[in-house]
Amino acid sequence: MAVPVNKEELIKAITLNYEKLKKELATIPAELTGFKELGGHAKGTSMSINNLLAYLLGWGELVLKWNKKKDNDKEVDFPETGYKWNELGKLAQKFYEDYKEENFTSLQQKLDKNVTKILALIESKTNHELYESAWYEKWTLGRMIQFNTASPYTNARGRIRKWKKEKEI
Repeated sequence: MAVPVNKEELIKAITLNYEKLKKELATIPAELTGFKELGGHAKGTSMSINNLLAYLLGWGELVLKWNKKKDNDKEVDFPETGYKWNELGKLAQKFYEDYKEENFTSLQQKLDKNVTKILALIESKTNHELYESAWYEKWTLGRMIQFNTASPYTNARGRIRKWKKEKEI
């Protein structure tokens, strides 16, 4: 799918990519989701399916946090307070830690709610707010949302499909 360039395409990309990811998740035995068998988000690390969901959830929560702060005219520490853009591997590790007590089912439920909130956020914005003005440096709000939702959902699905093929699931 091409990179979304308007509100309608962004909603479609998130919805479609997330639905495809959910179909992959539905075929994974829960008892296999805690094993660190996938390449991690930091060089030389490994992660579990649960870590991958925590990563998606962490970025989704950041999208909502950024927007809430911006909407309230508060300063946003991008990508997250205490992290720089060149420290995304460390940020991924934080997400894994943040959700380590959650099981596969709980993580999926939280991610479902997060996606619903992100779609509601997009619905609340005009196309102008999403795509016709810079929101963070040169990036539009729509592009920042897409970078942290639709694109990672596709990447996660690919990682899961590769892992499932190796595991013969």
